[in-house]
Amino acid sequence: MEEPWPTEIRLLDQGRFLEISFDDEASSMLSAELLRVRSPSAEVQGHSQKDQKTIGGKRDVKILSVTPVGNYAVRLDFDDSHRTGIYTWRYLRTLGETKELSFAAYLDELSRKGLNRDQAGEK
Repeated sequence: MEEPWPTEIRLLDQGRFLEISFDDEASSMLSAELLRVRSPSAEVQGHSQKDQKTIGGKRDVKILSVTPVGNYAVRLDFDDSHRTGIYTWRYLRTLGETKELSFAAYLDELSRKGLNRDQAGEK
C-alpha cells in the first residue's frame, strides 16, 4: 500500500494555520504553534529522547513560508526565525491524526516544567 500523497498545502489566517489535504481525502488543519513546538528539527527533538526540548511562548508564532524539500517533505519558516525542521508527508499526516493528543501532551509538558504558551523559554 502506498503512502497517502499530499494534494494541497495552504497557509491560512496569515500563517497561523497550515491546511494539508491528501489523495485519500484526509485533511488536517494544523496550528503554527503545534508545528513549531513539535518541529522534527534536532534543535527541538535533540539527538535522543532525553535531549528533547519543550518550548514555551509560541502561542502567536506564524508560518512565513512553505518550501518543498525534494518530493517527500516541506521546510516551514516561522516568524521566530526557526527554519530547520523538515516536515515529511508522513510526519504531517501523523501529526494531523494525533494533534489533539500531541497538543494536550505539550500543555502538560509546559505545566510540569514551569513554562507557558505566552512567555518564551525552553527546558
